[in-house]
Amino acid sequence: MRRAVVLFTCDLRVHDQPALAAAIAEREQVIPAFVLDERVLAGSAASPNRLSFLLDSLRDLDSSLRARGAGLVLAHGDVVEQTLRIALRFRAQAVYMSADTTPYARERRARLGRACASERIELVELPGPSICEPGALAPKGGGHYRVFTPYWRVWRDAPRPAAAATPRRIPTPHIAPMRAPALRSLARGRPSSGIAAGGETAGRERLQRWLSRSFEGYAERRDELPAQATSRLSPYLHFGCVSAGTMLARVESRAGGEELARQLCWRDFHRQVLADRPDLPRHDYRPRRSRWRRDPAALGAWRAGLTGYPIVDAGMRQLAAEGFMHNRARMIVASFLTKTLGIDWRHGAAHFAELLCDADVASNVGNWQWVAGTGNDTRPNRVLNPLRQARRFDPDGRYVRRYLPELAEIAGRGVHEPWRLPPRERRALRYPPPIAALASRR
Repeated sequence: MRRAVVLFTCDLRVHDQPALAAAIAEREQVIPAFVLDERVLAGSAASPNRLSFLLDSLRDLDSSLRARGAGLVLAHGDVVEQTLRIALRFRAQAVYMSADTTPYARERRARLGRACASERIELVELPGPSICEPGALAPKGGGHYRVFTPYWRVWRDAPRPAAAATPRRIPTPHIAPMRAPALRSLARGRPSSGIAAGGETAGRERLQRWLSRSFEGYAERRDELPAQATSRLSPYLHFGCVSAGTMLARVESRAGGEELARQLCWRDFHRQVLADRPDLPRHDYRPRRSRWRRDPAALGAWRAGLTGYPIVDAGMRQLAAEGFMHNRARMIVASFLTKTLGIDWRHGAAHFAELLCDADVASNVGNWQWVAGTGNDTRPNRVLNPLRQARRFDPDGRYVRRYLPELAEIAGRGVHEPWRLPPRERRALRYPPPIAALASRR
């Protein structure tokens, strides 16, 4: 019996899942498996928000597989050891998996390749989370694209891979019902109350709802903080509950589709940078000349959403409440930490990695370095003034009032500058004064 293990990693779905489709086409029986990586769970990935989203996604994946006659084998420990154990237990001759970009994922894949070879098990690697895989597009001189715009020009004209077939039935040996380990016991606290439900079913429903109700005007309104114009699909893309290719195919021919394509292109851009510069999570892409400030009190105020600048604090409170933050708000809070407070971007990236459900390594680090002026931005001295950003993207203050209840009674745009209120009213707010003066630079 020609059997294969399909090792799910960043592709927790049955639609457009190349590794699963290839294994079904090429083998007689398939054993779907997922390993809770003990090394990953020992780091920031053990955050309550991401573990809650992951558990939802695994349950949903198991349900989808069982509806097709299979089920998910769930293990916990070292990915290489556990995958090999599953393959030997089911007498599989091959392991199918998706490629990934992070330095750790590549090291893990290399170890798995050696372990499989020692047991004469074939390791088959299929395309991963990118629309254009790292290395598929390269400048004439080789290496990676260092600036987004040239990459975007070649990316948008590159051929799109066909979607993988969605299986109706999955031939498989008997797989016992999934017993999830106590994932929440691995977390360092409770998940945020407002995080979205994980899983392919929830992701596909959210995509359909967004396209039918909110996609019109996306290009013009995606930066408006109070609006519901963005898809909020980033966690589903991060865990592979929805493929980026599926999302692109649904919008490419529609008005506003090119703007969304640019956002998906940014994901691929950061992935190709990380693939060529695996030290990016720790080191500056373009080193700064000035030194970062060490200010634990200011960093703590920023993390808690108590900087005294309402637009900054609203973004940080949204992050704490929902495990998500609007992209425009991410840029504002990142610029405030690195450019206004002068604090190392690594502290900000680590905080985001702790709380975001969508904390993709390449995008998180790439975007933080871009804002901090150490990354791929061609204007490294760019500063986002939070007051100007607030007036432009939250003109009536609705976004601020949504997340800062202590300012809910301040009407209109005055909510962005509570320090201008009369002293008596200001003292009654129980809201801190600004912790720093704004720079006058652009």
